[in-house]
Amino acid sequence: MEETPIFPQVATISQSLVRSAITDPDRVIDAAFSAHAPLCRSQEGETVAVAVGSRKIDRLAHVTFRCLRFLEERGFSPFIVPAMGSHGGATPDGQRQVLAGLGITEASMKVPIQADMAARPIDTHACGMEILFSEAALAADYVVVINRIKPHTKFRANIESGLCKMLTVGLGKAAGAQAYHRYAIGHSFGIIESAARQVMNRIRLLFGVALVEDGYGRLARIEIVTPEILIETERSLLKTAASMMGHIPFDPIDVLVVDHIGKDISGIGMDSNVTGRHRDLTGDFCRSPHVRRIFVRDLSPGSDGNANGIGLADFTTRRLVERLDYEKTRLNAVSAVSPEKAALPLFYDCDREALEACLSTCGAKSPETVRLVRIR
Repeated sequence: MEETPIFPQVATISQSLVRSAITDPDRVIDAAFSAHAPLCRSQEGETVAVAVGSRKIDRLAHVTFRCLRFLEERGFSPFIVPAMGSHGGATPDGQRQVLAGLGITEASMKVPIQADMAARPIDTHACGMEILFSEAALAADYVVVINRIKPHTKFRANIESGLCKMLTVGLGKAAGAQAYHRYAIGHSFGIIESAARQVMNRIRLLFGVALVEDGYGRLARIEIVTPEILIETERSLLKTAASMMGHIPFDPIDVLVVDHIGKDISGIGMDSNVTGRHRDLTGDFCRSPHVRRIFVRDLSPGSDGNANGIGLADFTTRRLVERLDYEKTRLNAVSAVSPEKAALPLFYDCDREALEACLSTCGAKSPETVRLVRIR
């Protein structure tokens, strides 16, 4: 007879992270835009494409709303352009739905959303890659980008997730996003910084809105950045963001249970900076924690069926598999040149069975010695 697994005893603990949230966000947001007012004057009716991405960022809808009103007060006619590469199934309706899930709609923002997926070349990178850019954004007189600065889940560089990535990968739309990921295999993701410089030489970037969150995912910094200092500022803010980022304080870990993965949480579903698990042709930069088995319980509602990143898990549930949108997941994984991250692990009908599989395959561990961690 097979031996019935005995589950380890667990306890709930709270972790003290860096708490640095803005105490009066409305005042700070408005002050940031007001300080930039003397540099922003429009010839009546000049248009501005305001680029917004797909990530769930604290107060993103509010910051976007205030940015739009600021531009209107200066005499501009702003509209929103989704800057999210292939997310949302790489369709206009899909990307509108992603924005709606973040509280950003034409009704709530009081401006049009131009979600056309067309992009055209504006330059050629030294590596030979055509630099593509959203046609809707190119049609505007100016461009503004709004994004969070944080460590990336796929690579290490002076510039990672932030304004430069939005100017290149995000506003490159689906075709551009795939090009950056393809060329990064042989040239590294350092191409994002140099390509961003070329993009800024080809478009009229009015400013960038850089956001930084604290360890609890609350807005801690907002900076309005002009093109002349954008790269320098983003490099500095990346260090600030990294210093506040949460980490699992245990290493090694035998079994890591992750409650939810999703595109609204991380580009690869679950942040490799936290889980220590990464699979990619560009290499594995993760050093810790060392995790033997990962069990993902479910897909976040905000991911809208995109389960990219499930390939980083060893086990999951039928519940997640049934919520998976194959086309969205496939398109995102192929566009990111990371099909391995969409590979389905073994899945079980219930959490108990999946957890049993983790415990029976993590080595000769007793319930008293197994190191099990569960995170949201």
